[in-house]
Amino acid sequence: MELLVAYQDDSAGNNMATFLSQKMKKDGEIFRGENYDLLLIPTPAISADWLEEKYDYDGFIFLSKHAAESGVLALTCHSTGNFSDAKFGGNTKQIAIPHPNIQKKYLQTLWEKKSQFSEFQITIEATHHGPTALNKPTIFIEIGTTNKQWTDVSLCNSVAFLVDKVLSEKIPSYPIAICFGGTHYPEKFNEELLNGKFALGTVMPKHALENLDKNMFSHILNRNQTAKTALLDWKGLGSNKKKVIDLLETTDLEVIKL
Repeated sequence: MELLVAYQDDSAGNNMATFLSQKMKKDGEIFRGENYDLLLIPTPAISADWLEEKYDYDGFIFLSKHAAESGVLALTCHSTGNFSDAKFGGNTKQIAIPHPNIQKKYLQTLWEKKSQFSEFQITIEATHHGPTALNKPTIFIEIGTTNKQWTDVSLCNSVAFLVDKVLSEKIPSYPIAICFGGTHYPEKFNEELLNGKFALGTVMPKHALENLDKNMFSHILNRNQTAKTALLDWKGLGSNKKKVIDLLETTDLEVIKL
């Protein structure tokens, strides 16, 4: 069973959790449900590396706000991890275990209902921020991009409704791919999630590839043990293209250039 987690002082996360908890039964700190449980936590979601010390679940789904300097309205989801310094939670140079099947199903479900969210960009983000130390699959589902959206109860309820819909149905199993290259909002990988056959594990964008070495590469593989494929944004690898190719040639991963 999955545990949905929201930081109590995060307006968007708290609003989504409030909607979902209405049909759940409170049991101490935990709201119990048929298909998932729910927990409000007193610390920021990006710093929730401590969760497994208290709670044993198959995976963790964080309900959260999304912020961006651009101010572009967006509904996002992404895996977590730090390719270099831990500036926003988690540990330095540590990658969390992704939640690829749920991510693909959620993004496709959101896209099917895009007419409800016509003002919003619907996209994944590259892997970033904490928590990173959890040893079960982790994903963030986020509402952006300003306080107006975070406090919009109707919007938060609509997104939470889709989260419930996804988790109340059987999650398909897709072939899993690790991704290298592209921007923080990786268009080619987003297109693959929506219309391709692969679900995505860790997404290492172009700007992070300078931090890719043998140790980080090995760590990424370890945290993506179900992945059999590497997807490359071929034009979005920059000056680190050869390094990525050389590292991939040491593995049995199928390499696909997008």
